[in-house]
Amino acid sequence: MNWKAIATAVVLAGVAFGSVVAADGTHDSRVALMKKNGAAAGSLGAIAKGDKPYDADVVKTALTTIAETAKVFPDQFGSDSDKTDQEVNPKLWDNMDDFKAKAAKLSTDAEMALAQLPVDQAGVGATLKTLGADCGACHQAYRILKQ
Repeated sequence: MNWKAIATAVVLAGVAFGSVVAADGTHDSRVALMKKNGAAAGSLGAIAKGDKPYDADVVKTALTTIAETAKVFPDQFGSDSDKTDQEVNPKLWDNMDDFKAKAAKLSTDAEMALAQLPVDQAGVGATLKTLGADCGACHQAYRILKQ
């Protein structure tokens, strides 16, 4: 039995289920989705830095998590969502099309990386640089860091 394939399938199912469960637009649900992205980016970062060996299954799982999370993240900011969240710049609701475009770019870039899977540490590093720029663009525009 291929345990890596089974583990990957379980993780992907958990991501899909978690995304559906966490789509209520609260601060906690937003943070939960971002923690998924952070963990996925951390896995990629460990490979890019050489702290962990290259593992195609880990890279696929991380990229899938980022792609799927980015697709559902804008749903956290609907008209019924918590607009008093002090970590969200209020201009997000006035610039929803831009916010959605930034999330879509992250998802598309992660999916492109999946289609042309990085095959080594350097490739993972280049992919992480692209995805990090996507994340940074959105955070810079729409996130307020807690003091």
